[in-house]
Amino acid sequence: MPAERWTADALIGFAEALCRKAGFDDEKAAVTARLLVEADMLGHTTHGLQLLAPYLAAAEAGTMRTTGEPKVLADRPAALTWDGDRLPGVWLTDKALGVAIERARELGTAMVAIRRSHHIACLAAFLQRATDAGMMAIIASSDPAVVSVAPFGGRQPLYTPDPIAIGIPTDGDPVLVDISASITTNGLSGRYAAEGRRMPHNWLLDGEGNPTDDPNVLTADPPGSILPVGGLDHGHKGYGLALMIEALTQGLPGFGRADPGEGWGASVTVQVIDPACFAGSDAFNRQTGWLARACRENPPRPGVERVRLPGENGLARKRKALADGVELYPGIMAKLTEVAGTYGVEVPKAKS
Repeated sequence: MPAERWTADALIGFAEALCRKAGFDDEKAAVTARLLVEADMLGHTTHGLQLLAPYLAAAEAGTMRTTGEPKVLADRPAALTWDGDRLPGVWLTDKALGVAIERARELGTAMVAIRRSHHIACLAAFLQRATDAGMMAIIASSDPAVVSVAPFGGRQPLYTPDPIAIGIPTDGDPVLVDISASITTNGLSGRYAAEGRRMPHNWLLDGEGNPTDDPNVLTADPPGSILPVGGLDHGHKGYGLALMIEALTQGLPGFGRADPGEGWGASVTVQVIDPACFAGSDAFNRQTGWLARACRENPPRPGVERVRLPGENGLARKRKALADGVELYPGIMAKLTEVAGTYGVEVPKAKS
């Protein structure tokens, strides 16, 4: 039996209605809904509408504020710092990206650092706003209240997977990089544990520091940890990347692990670079376009069909979803249907 699909507009409208019922003002509801569905279309199913129910629960509990504006802590032409005041992180990050794009047009580059944001979902979902404007974007995030990754050589979890995303315009499709400083994420580990599955490889350490593929070690006593990128052999690389991301996201806005935890949330940095202010957009796109084509044309090693660029599969999924409908990961719509019943919101019908 074919999987159910929904139009993107139907899912966005549904998610927006649920957000409004939970107290989100109109703009925050619209932006959060649109970018969660964008994540599902790109294939980041652990960071799309799967997060909506927890977001609504946080709003109901008062741990996510649903109205208001960030507080400006520092404002220089190319550097802006906000206190997010626990506002919806998806909306805050999109707002920061818009401000950075506007300032980068004049200054060449601009950065916004945000402390005390709520969770920001899928980093890749933000990138095309910048690349469509011909600009390069870098977004990084960490959560000072959560620990699940141990430093290389250690066994006690100390920091989060620490994602970073980079959107690179070219003379064709953009390159959309979305990676973490750890081998896997909390979201995927939680999904595997909930479904009673083992990870594909030994991506984790148990509480004693032994490699394992069992995601349940993350909630054991003592808790295990996720390995940094590079694993047991070259994990110093992911460890170094994580330290940079922690400094960018917590050091710059001045709030992080050195402070009392406030619950699930995020520290964020957003940087936008306008190639037009350097050697020019045409020169930039000539270089990035050449490299993109050279990567795609590189002879594949045995067992690999062809070389792909970061974001290539995601963009193909998005185009298919817009044409044929969005397929959600099993269980997501069932959960949202349950939530919709409590709010009195009509559930969209799947495409025939």
